[in-house]
Amino acid sequence: MKVNHLPKFLLLVIFSGLLWSCKEEVEPIVEPDATLEENINAWIYDVMDEVYYWRLNLQTPVAATSDPSDYFNSLLFKPTDRFSVIYPDYQVLINSLQGISLDPGYEFQLYRITDTNDIYAEILYVKKNSPAAGLDLKRGDRILSINGTPLTIENYRNLLGQTTKTHTISNLRYDDEARGYIARPDISITPVEFSEDPNFLDTVYTVNDQKIGYIVYNFFAPGVTGDNTKYDKEMDAVFAKMKAANINNLVLDLRYNGGGYVSSAVNLASLIGPGVTSSNIFSKTRYNTFLMENIPSLSSVKTAFLNKAENLGNTLAGNRLYVLTSSGTASASELIINGLKPYMDVFLIGDVTYGKNVGSIAIEDEENPNNPYGLLPIVTQSFNSLDESDYSTGFKPNVTVKENTERLKALGDVNEIMLRTAIERITGVPSSGRFAKFEREVIVTTLEDKIRTGKMIENSIIK
Repeated sequence: MKVNHLPKFLLLVIFSGLLWSCKEEVEPIVEPDATLEENINAWIYDVMDEVYYWRLNLQTPVAATSDPSDYFNSLLFKPTDRFSVIYPDYQVLINSLQGISLDPGYEFQLYRITDTNDIYAEILYVKKNSPAAGLDLKRGDRILSINGTPLTIENYRNLLGQTTKTHTISNLRYDDEARGYIARPDISITPVEFSEDPNFLDTVYTVNDQKIGYIVYNFFAPGVTGDNTKYDKEMDAVFAKMKAANINNLVLDLRYNGGGYVSSAVNLASLIGPGVTSSNIFSKTRYNTFLMENIPSLSSVKTAFLNKAENLGNTLAGNRLYVLTSSGTASASELIINGLKPYMDVFLIGDVTYGKNVGSIAIEDEENPNNPYGLLPIVTQSFNSLDESDYSTGFKPNVTVKENTERLKALGDVNEIMLRTAIERITGVPSSGRFAKFEREVIVTTLEDKIRTGKMIENSIIK
């Protein structure tokens, strides 16, 4: 199928108001003697030849009979494009972007034990309403073995794969009295498919004369099927509560937030930006020249803030927002930072962010029921109201802090290293506590394998 007129993939079929779904108004062209792979690959090429942000730099594909994943990847403009991906199951992709997956319910980070090939995992957080939530697991617990096999540099990938089924972990927990890690009984966990709530934690602290709101937000998703604004409404309620509590400082913890839906980023930013309304521009979106030239509405796409009664931006001292970041803070999280910068002082505490200023649209083949694949190609680049988009290498923090330099304390504990640093900046008073420092080599985190990590899912309706 050649494109020689207006694009065929113009219609966004709304899935929770968000997702692109390819549909033509003409009968699909299917070669009668073509293999399934050839038909799927023809569809892939047509999609990429119309919507891919680097359309003019599409590479020469491998053979049309190739595996669709190989075919898709052969088209990509690398190394510039680090982000476009294909998934073997579109529905699994959509579920994951909404926080629905087969999951044991805990995330962890792996460290190499100095001068050895041994590894241990440290739990970052346990998800609410998950299998792990009903067990005695806490942030900071250390896992030494899975299914009775100690973790090593040689076997950890295989052992991590075993956590998708019923598995047993052997773990340690720090004991303050013993001043060391104590072995605990083995724990058996069976993963289930459940909906993870991105609104992980919110609380308000009064420290000296400062009222500080603290929010841990782990990915951008508006809701789930059946209640497609559930999570956005929860966030609205959090801000209403904090506004009623008269907070004058806000700490937004995005250290584990790898991205998600632009619509939820707009919702959150609209709760924070001082005095913003639907008359103010949050972001601008640029498509490839082919789409912008053929679809006038795409030549100047601007996304406005929302009018939110719960907005508390004008109450924040010094017109400042504190954001906790890590190297995994990506995409929609960076969109928040960039979109709010023209309106307030966005003060970053943590590590350099991921560096992703481009967005995707989830695409399925509605015309071929035998094609289960889902595409997430890069389709857009995002800019703020000042036309700034210069964060492809990440945002550098105002204050550099890495949580792995201390023993992990519970999220929300005022002595937890990153929250503690934010409170010190807000109050101007250094903590009087003494905290042991150490260095350790990070191998990988389970968050890196999440489909949503590093994704910014556009929700513009193309007409």
